[in-house]
Amino acid sequence: MAEALDPPFNRPDRGFNDLPGWTWVGTYGGYYLQADRLGEFEHGFFTRQWQGRGPEELAGAISGGITVHRPRQIHSANVLPASEARGEPWPDADGLVSDGAGQSLWVCGADCTPVLIADPATGRVGACHAGWRGVAGRILPGALTLMEMAGSRRADLLVALGPAVSGASYQVQRPVSLEVAQSLRPEGGGDADAALEDLRACGALLEDSDPGHDRLDIRAAARAQLIHAGVDPARIEVCPLCTVEESLLFHSWRRDRIKAVQWSGIVSQC
Repeated sequence: MAEALDPPFNRPDRGFNDLPGWTWVGTYGGYYLQADRLGEFEHGFFTRQWQGRGPEELAGAISGGITVHRPRQIHSANVLPASEARGEPWPDADGLVSDGAGQSLWVCGADCTPVLIADPATGRVGACHAGWRGVAGRILPGALTLMEMAGSRRADLLVALGPAVSGASYQVQRPVSLEVAQSLRPEGGGDADAALEDLRACGALLEDSDPGHDRLDIRAAARAQLIHAGVDPARIEVCPLCTVEESLLFHSWRRDRIKAVQWSGIVSQC
């Protein structure tokens, strides 16, 4: 049985265990992070401590007797019903929405934002891998639409954005910033300067000393997109841990240039 514990990698100078709204959970196999806001749902954001263990094994750490669903991630905005992502070959997508009870939905990443969505009213859940391409392609509104079509209401949804690269550690070219900025507007496109100003206003666009480049906080951009799509900002939790900065906790492609990931998953209730 899982219980909240002080993780063995806690260092007071790094504040690993000082995360308001988040709880480290210890199990027989290691520690994972939970968002208190999603406390009614079995879920977890896993760390590099679980290296080599896939969703089939990780599912047992957060629940039991459940089916495992995952996509073959391709940095897209594709979102599928979970029943279409059970067993190999895994379908090409970067998001899943539950369509049955007891489904565990999994996504992985090594800097992109893992996004877990829960509907306390219906028990439905969603899981998305939201990198800049996914956000630019509006993967999160796509997941919300599928949940809404199944009977969920956006006002009821709870969302947790897990550990990801911070803006300070994520340099991108200006065209990337513009694509992300324009995705925040429901109609898309529009005046480029105005779109970039919107991105700056939500804290996602930071200055960079390199001409033609920006620092992009993809978590802030994802949060803004969710709010524009109708999710109550008070029902969104964002983890402050940066995958690049916290080498003890997380794999990071931008830091190490090694193909290694951490998984995040959530279990549907209905």
